[in-house]
Amino acid sequence: MPDRHQTKSKYTTDRRIPGAFEGETVSRRRFMTASAHTAGGVAAMAFVLPSLAFAMGPIFEEQDQPWQDVGSTDEFDTETYVPKTITIASGVGEAGKSTVYMRKYDPQVDVEPKDQYNDFIALSTRCMHLGCPIRFVPAAGRFICPCHGGVYNFRGEVDGGPPVRPLDRFYTRVTSGGRVEVGRRFSVNSEIERFSPRDPGAPLDGIGQYLYPSRPSIRKLPNT
Repeated sequence: MPDRHQTKSKYTTDRRIPGAFEGETVSRRRFMTASAHTAGGVAAMAFVLPSLAFAMGPIFEEQDQPWQDVGSTDEFDTETYVPKTITIASGVGEAGKSTVYMRKYDPQVDVEPKDQYNDFIALSTRCMHLGCPIRFVPAAGRFICPCHGGVYNFRGEVDGGPPVRPLDRFYTRVTSGGRVEVGRRFSVNSEIERFSPRDPGAPLDGIGQYLYPSRPSIRKLPNT
């Protein structure tokens, strides 16, 4: 009987390895195989890492949204929305500007408790379906998205179409001089509870708030 403890040959032909040739050792074959795999891995990472960094880089960029003056308190009422332009990304000119729809807080209409950051309601113009720009239609008292038929009611809650949550909002405050300022953006669920900003398409009701976490760089509350 053959000795089971007998040392195996170091040559590939003796071990009957497919594709082996005379004089080739197993260690040399393994070395060449490992080298080929390593080279392939390095080449793949050369393509993957830059793409990954480009995609994930903005997530960790510090996004500071300073308070911005949008007008005096007497420019707004509870009956309709007034469009105001703010800067959401500095250093990129007109591309960094956006419109917010603003009105005064109405205890007869608004369901969320009043505090120091919502004396005035400021709604984002990004649809919570895919981010298309919405517009307020005074005659209907609704916000309409012309891209995919999203409809929001006067409070910015979803009234129809594919949006997954109400319109995002901005913190607001009133200065001692009677000026209204707009601060950072935040997201809300169907109960108008505040959450750190989420991207369009991310629901915030139920398990959605855990499946779509906020970006680490924009979890801070507005500057006080």
